[in-house]
Amino acid sequence: MEFGLSQDQKMMQDSVHRTLERAAPLARVREAAEANAIARDVHKALADLGVTGLLIPESFGGAGLKLLDAALVSETLGRHAAPVPFIAASVMAPLALIHAGSPEQQQRVLPKLAAGETIAGVAIAESVSGTRDGAGLTASGGKLNGKALFVMDFADADLFVVADRACGLHLVEANAPGLTKTSLISIDRTRTLGEIACNNTPAEPLQNGNAAEVLSRMRDAGWVMLAADTLGAGWHMIDQAVAYAKERKQFDRVIGSFQAVKHMCAEMAAELEPCRSLVWYAAHAFDAIPADAALTAAHAKAHTSEIGRFVARTATEVHGGMGMTDLLGLHYWFKRIGLNRQLLGGPERVRDLAAAMQGFAAAS
Repeated sequence: MEFGLSQDQKMMQDSVHRTLERAAPLARVREAAEANAIARDVHKALADLGVTGLLIPESFGGAGLKLLDAALVSETLGRHAAPVPFIAASVMAPLALIHAGSPEQQQRVLPKLAAGETIAGVAIAESVSGTRDGAGLTASGGKLNGKALFVMDFADADLFVVADRACGLHLVEANAPGLTKTSLISIDRTRTLGEIACNNTPAEPLQNGNAAEVLSRMRDAGWVMLAADTLGAGWHMIDQAVAYAKERKQFDRVIGSFQAVKHMCAEMAAELEPCRSLVWYAAHAFDAIPADAALTAAHAKAHTSEIGRFVARTATEVHGGMGMTDLLGLHYWFKRIGLNRQLLGGPERVRDLAAAMQGFAAAS
């Protein structure tokens, strides 16, 4: 059996690629990164393509597609280092509402998410990667107290999907009383992270499904999207390294003719390309083989994170000193891969969770 993309999937990915080539050149990425802000014009262009409503059912104005389709978009966003919200706003938050929201909550929020009119941040880091610095939220009587770190798609978020210490899920409006928002500066300025602190902040529980299971599904989807983003960013860095090796001359020869440089480029491709099938299968399993979904998502996240770091380092080395300059902008992809590695748990944490899933270690 051959596992490959359909013609529609190839056309969709190509449409996103061409849109980003036009709307998010390096100059636009640099501008957004320097402001550490969402590129609203790029977000609007993607919303017009239907990217923001990719997973949302057609009855709510979305496309009703699968996680594999979202993974193809995430890969393309990574390839362009697109400074737009996606993983939390267009994947994890819609999944929370689809599987745990009430009909009223779905009708109120999902159409706006699908149209790109509303941006949703997601705060589940403490439930996935462990509590740090006293972080964590407690829920009581429809109110939240505590703080959540590393809120994804934080900037300009209109609402947040947050998890409490008991794995309950809640909707919190960005202007809710008692909510304090603080931007967190990370190495990757093409995406935004933040901290929210709640002091008796009103919250709507998402309780139509099993919240713990929905939270796990959100985590799995997030892992796959981050792996896909790293896959795209890694291939961009390889392409840039190969192109540079064909142009840069030393001793009157292009450096790509030197065996050592050839080996570096070949090894990057040989290490990264197998990650594609791993990411595709994890995304496919999310919808088609639920029993395999969590474990394959963990493998995709952990392994692609490791390979991504190798590719980022090696591609920069191929460029020599130029690889560290802002002129080429290679550092945007280098840093994007670095943040992907740590979001929702680094490789070590994710492997621990994968071991616990298989009964090889105690859950932590």
